[in-house]
Amino acid sequence: MTEPRLYRRLTLILQTILIFGLLGSIWEQQWLNAVLTAGIITLTLYPVFLKHQFQVRIPAEFQLLTIVFVFAAVFLGEIHDYYGRFWWWDLLLHTTSGLLLGVIGFLLVYVLNESEKIDLQLRPGFVALFAFLFALGVGTLWEIFEFAMDTLFGLNMQKTMFSDTTGLTDTMWDLMVDAIGALMMSLLGYGYLNKSSSNGFLARFIQRFIRINPGLFHRRKNNK
Repeated sequence: MTEPRLYRRLTLILQTILIFGLLGSIWEQQWLNAVLTAGIITLTLYPVFLKHQFQVRIPAEFQLLTIVFVFAAVFLGEIHDYYGRFWWWDLLLHTTSGLLLGVIGFLLVYVLNESEKIDLQLRPGFVALFAFLFALGVGTLWEIFEFAMDTLFGLNMQKTMFSDTTGLTDTMWDLMVDAIGALMMSLLGYGYLNKSSSNGFLARFIQRFIRINPGLFHRRKNNK
């Protein structure tokens, strides 16, 4: 079995679990859980939307990683209270989000840098810096969103941590591990652009992304 096929099968298994979770929530009349689970299922379909609306194909392994992240964050974390059961669950997910957002930020600038439609020639250091700041910026916006939801609607998105009930410790630790994850991915991206690292996970992901989206990289092909 090829890797992409294995990733797609694992993705299908997670989607099936979510569908059964949705049906179970409806059966038990847990309407909030049902709405959240339906939202997760919708998010897992984002690769289909990108493919049809923007002709952008997402590598199967990245699809699986993002679906696993959403599954762990909302379905396990919120619906099944993994945040309350395991104190480290939130930190783990924020570190992972820093990694994933770092990849997205890196690809955004990388595609612009390689496209013949946009006259850009950015240095590897700037691309890596943008990826880092993009991931950290999105993480910061999420913390603002959590604070707003807790303040306006009395939710508990900012968790108690180390006996601090204000949520400040939780927010600061979230931002710090976001930064760690983003920095790791930015350094990998910098290494890839300098050709000093071509065999890592990020390098393989970028190479596969280029291969399945040749239309986004006309300039590279024309300059060869």
